[in-house]
Amino acid sequence: MIGKAGRRSWLIWFTAALVYLLSVFHRTSFGVAGLEAADRFGVGAAALGTFTVLQVGVYAAMQIPTGVLVDRYGPRKVLIAALLFLGLGQVLLALATSYGLGLLARGVLGFGDAMTFVSVLRLIAAHFPGRQYAVVTSFTTAIGYVGNLAATVPLTLLLAGPGWLPTFLTAGLLTAVYSAFVAARVKDTPNGRVAKAAPVDRRELLRQIRTAWRVPGTRLGFWVHFSTMFAPNVLTLLWGVPFLVQGQGMPTASASALLTVFVFGSMIGGPLVGGVIGARPGLRMPLVGGYLGGAALVWALLLGWPGSIPVAVLVPCFAFLSLGGPASMIGFALARDYNPLHRVGTATGVVNVGGFVATTITALAIGVLLQLGGGNFRIALLAVVVVLALGTVRVLVWWRRARAELFAAQARGEQVPVQVRRRLWDASADGRVPAAA
Repeated sequence: MIGKAGRRSWLIWFTAALVYLLSVFHRTSFGVAGLEAADRFGVGAAALGTFTVLQVGVYAAMQIPTGVLVDRYGPRKVLIAALLFLGLGQVLLALATSYGLGLLARGVLGFGDAMTFVSVLRLIAAHFPGRQYAVVTSFTTAIGYVGNLAATVPLTLLLAGPGWLPTFLTAGLLTAVYSAFVAARVKDTPNGRVAKAAPVDRRELLRQIRTAWRVPGTRLGFWVHFSTMFAPNVLTLLWGVPFLVQGQGMPTASASALLTVFVFGSMIGGPLVGGVIGARPGLRMPLVGGYLGGAALVWALLLGWPGSIPVAVLVPCFAFLSLGGPASMIGFALARDYNPLHRVGTATGVVNVGGFVATTITALAIGVLLQLGGGNFRIALLAVVVVLALGTVRVLVWWRRARAELFAAQARGEQVPVQVRRRLWDASADGRVPAAA
């Protein structure tokens, strides 16, 4: 049992949280460097979209393996490896003059990025008592948004000043050097010892993943994550600046400044959403439904606006879309509530894949549609609407099925995470006629 966290634990956490800040900075740096990358590598929109597709695809694929690595070797070693991969990826990108080497660089960076957040969460669990876990995790997320903020206006100014090579080379080298500080300061546990885990049984791991996936609550969490976080991800990771510069005629500096709306919206919205669902878990899915409905209206407004969209319209639209990140955290709460403790980590990894799969699909589709449509962003961004519609339908399907599981558990006299009342639309979810409300 962990007692009250001391000063040493807070220093260890802060040291590790800065790793997450660096990973978010590197992850989102292409959001303002996309146009310069297209010129540097001589590629079109479809090829440019492949950078994000590869990076996010590697991130998604590594989520569950990262959990296994952290269990096996401890978060300290995984964080050190993450920093070295992040540094190497950014150095390769700084030196790259060919499209192939640029892709390799972003793939290496995605590999390092994938290993950070899970490692930091494991350190928090080891160094802080349960009652502080959620608070420290929210602090970690807030620090990550600082990295996102640094990848907007400051990075734009650096690329316009010192340029591509000095900017990314310096960022990569500083990241790699920070690994030595992590090695010296971070301890896996308060007493510094690492518990030796048994060798991983691949067949048992696959069985656990399949079991977690079959749980309706896990599937619901996957589709919630899929539907809520991909749109802000797509805009901040790659297509936001090109859309505003090429599609809306904004200067690059103004476009990157406008993307900070996503950062501040997430920083404010995260604690608000967390506080609401912590106090009233029954509001989790109504909040998701409200966000998805509102997002549909926002995209209808953005894509249907005649001519250039005024900043006075873009700001509130982006502010609303930024809430997708906080809303996606509801998916993790669902994974936790609907799975036994020994499978929560696996279920969380499964859920975390959802949003990054949607981001990958959408980023690539936008690039292809831009290429085919002669750079028409109104046509290309219809990919967002299609993916949003798909995700919304799947959320509704698995929401009903998860509710059916709750009704069955209630009928067996089992404890359930959220008390729900049967409605008319629940009848076909489990084949039972609803009781009178």
